[in-house]
Amino acid sequence: MMLYIGIAVGLVLLFLFNAIRILQEYERGVVFFLGRFQTVKGPGLIILIPFLQTLTKVDLRVVVMDVPTQDVISRDNVSVRVNAVIYFRIVDPEKAIIRVANVFEATSQLAQTTLRSVLGQHDLDDMLAERDKLNSDIRLILDQHTDNWGIKVANVEIKHVDLDESMIRAIAQQAEAERARRAKVINAEGEFQAAQKLADAAKTLESERLAMQLRYLQTLREIAGEKSSTIVFPLPLDLIGPFMDKAKEMMAQKKE
Repeated sequence: MMLYIGIAVGLVLLFLFNAIRILQEYERGVVFFLGRFQTVKGPGLIILIPFLQTLTKVDLRVVVMDVPTQDVISRDNVSVRVNAVIYFRIVDPEKAIIRVANVFEATSQLAQTTLRSVLGQHDLDDMLAERDKLNSDIRLILDQHTDNWGIKVANVEIKHVDLDESMIRAIAQQAEAERARRAKVINAEGEFQAAQKLADAAKTLESERLAMQLRYLQTLREIAGEKSSTIVFPLPLDLIGPFMDKAKEMMAQKKE
């Protein structure tokens, strides 16, 4: 009698062990009845019919996945090594279990090929300067392709763009040449503006005789303020011109 009771208790425990499932808040269970999809259950307590129903757990939390370093040749034929990280989560457990064998492996492989494809269409300068745009382009492509797997790609971030030593030296030389070019352009623009101001001042002095006189007086004041034993006193031709003309007339009269 005790043997039968023990067997009955064992069967009940086995039934409960196979019938009861507890799913966390972030988990869902994809239920199959005799191999056919039936429903998605959870979270909480789930009761199954042993041997007739099976359950596959799916985690709905955000997954952070590193994309291995990829060798990429840019549009301007520069070889670089790029790695990235993607953030995604499962939004449709049914698709994630039924439509793809290993959703994480499939997403990783797709991310690698998409990273090489997108970056290969851009120049090296775009990879270094427009990283936000590249991240957005990669995310959109991944999101479109993984939608059929029940995946939602939240974000993609390119972490590193590694160059070889020769390319780093070439970029440094290019940056130095660019800085030198800008310095020369700024210096030339400054000289051009100064020349224009001097030309405008000369035109003003030429057209206004009083302005010339004022400039002459200012020059005398500056000379008088200097502590020097020798002072060169300039006389403008406008002042001594009439006296020179008068002297020439007197010399001509004497000769006659």
